[in-house]
Amino acid sequence: MQLQELGGKLKLTKVVPEHLTPILHKLEETGCILEIGKDYIKLEAPKKLKNVEIKTMPYPGFPTDMQSVFASILTTAKGTSLVIENIFENRYKYVNELRKMGAKVTVEGKICVIKGTRKLFGATVEATDLRGGASLILAGLNAKGKTTVNNAKYVLRGYENLDKKLNSLGARIELI
Repeated sequence: MQLQELGGKLKLTKVVPEHLTPILHKLEETGCILEIGKDYIKLEAPKKLKNVEIKTMPYPGFPTDMQSVFASILTTAKGTSLVIENIFENRYKYVNELRKMGAKVTVEGKICVIKGTRKLFGATVEATDLRGGASLILAGLNAKGKTTVNNAKYVLRGYENLDKKLNSLGARIELI
């Protein structure tokens, strides 16, 4: 997969869009405008995402591996979003770290309630796993001020050159 920034828009190439169908549907529900080709996806996000409800399910449903990433981006969406984790227990370890950044997130059993806030704020947070750590990096990119994600080794082990890819889109990520 390759990423390319197009003036605030994003183009993913060398992808199989059919493999991402539930994710693409949720992105559209949040207000993103998508153009889907045979091997590419163009995305344009609105200034403020809309709230959504996500229920993880086995393939071809919404993947549990994406719920933490969506929860992170929904922290600044309009309204209240719900994430219902139907596959794994203990997938919400990252939530306490999001709260350190000002996110209004609560968890009751398998349900995560996310009340969109105006802005997240930089903080020092701890990655406890691959996907939760990735969600903290995304939250940090969306936050005002500097965010430090400790234990980023979890993320770097699972996402090849994530820092370089995000920096190519305008992020300022430094590995220490």
